[in-house]
Amino acid sequence: MNYLAHIYLSGEDEQLKIGQFIADSVKGKKYSFFPDRIQKGIILHRAIDTYTDSHPIVKKSVHRLFPAYSHYSAVIVDILYDHFLAANWMDYSNVPLEEYAAGFYDLLNKNYEILPIRVQHFLPYLIEDNWLLSYATVDGIGRILHQMDYRTKNKSNMKLAVKELELYYSEFGEEFKSFFKDLEHFTAEKINKL
Repeated sequence: MNYLAHIYLSGEDEQLKIGQFIADSVKGKKYSFFPDRIQKGIILHRAIDTYTDSHPIVKKSVHRLFPAYSHYSAVIVDILYDHFLAANWMDYSNVPLEEYAAGFYDLLNKNYEILPIRVQHFLPYLIEDNWLLSYATVDGIGRILHQMDYRTKNKSNMKLAVKELELYYSEFGEEFKSFFKDLEHFTAEKINKL
């Protein structure tokens, strides 16, 4: 799952949200340098990623993309699934996505000093381009995929995956919906054990 899902799955726990958000920028056991609840957010993020990568529904989505995008297919599916969460946001939250995103950006700014340097560097772009809100549209996902493709020095061709999103929109949407129910259940159990 990508940023929006990880943040959402943290519930109302701000420290878990921060941990989940920064997790990809914290390697190995370096999470131990953070406050306890942020550490738990990082650990939760890793557990969600492991669960997601091994889930049969996610594998089905990845398989659909694999001929064109090879090992980048799983990354693309993470982004596409965030699109379906954002596009159907009111099915999951009573807080409008624009307001939710603004609140999260505010949380990051208030905790700027604790963020890893890598996150501090891309935070202005995240906020300026309103990544979380942009997930809700196909055009927004196209921009995110284009940025991701650029980060791979255009080797991944991820920018082209909007074509598959549009072509298999209902299939990806149904797969997301089914998978996300399982993921919410898995995450709730994990949080109870933290």
